[in-house]
Amino acid sequence: MLKPTDLQKRASGLRFLWLTLLLIVLDQFTKQWVIRVFDLYESIEVMPYLNLTYVRNMGAAFSFLSDQGGWQRWLFTFLAIAVSVVLLIWLRRNPANMWRQNLAFALILAGAIGNVIDRIMYGYVIDFIDVYVNDWHWPAFNVADMAITIGAVLMLLEAFFEQRQEPQS
Repeated sequence: MLKPTDLQKRASGLRFLWLTLLLIVLDQFTKQWVIRVFDLYESIEVMPYLNLTYVRNMGAAFSFLSDQGGWQRWLFTFLAIAVSVVLLIWLRRNPANMWRQNLAFALILAGAIGNVIDRIMYGYVIDFIDVYVNDWHWPAFNVADMAITIGAVLMLLEAFFEQRQEPQS
């Protein structure tokens, strides 16, 4: 019979996959909504400094390599799949109580999978959130990109502010 302490030992970061799944669904739902409601490059002002604008990103972050001949689609797809596998392994190995790191991994995993789905289905990533000031526009992004960014920031914060325990002698 398993004791409660045995269950605690077995609990891993995979407990955070519910968040990954929720964000993938939200990401894909919003992208499908944009495809149905907007024409390509159509833009609607939501509030000052924020538009919804349907664009297609053939490259990576900030449209990096978007002007290449199409090979980048598969490079970014395979890279995101490889990162996703590594994140799943880390989530499995991490104890559940390392919640900050597990949260960061779950967010990055959601973003990677959300954008991989687009690359496989369409050959590009659907972006639609356009933040701007005057005539300067930040590159358009989506829910998956937000998850990746927040997860990366959490990882950095965890690395810089992690409570390190000194070995006791």
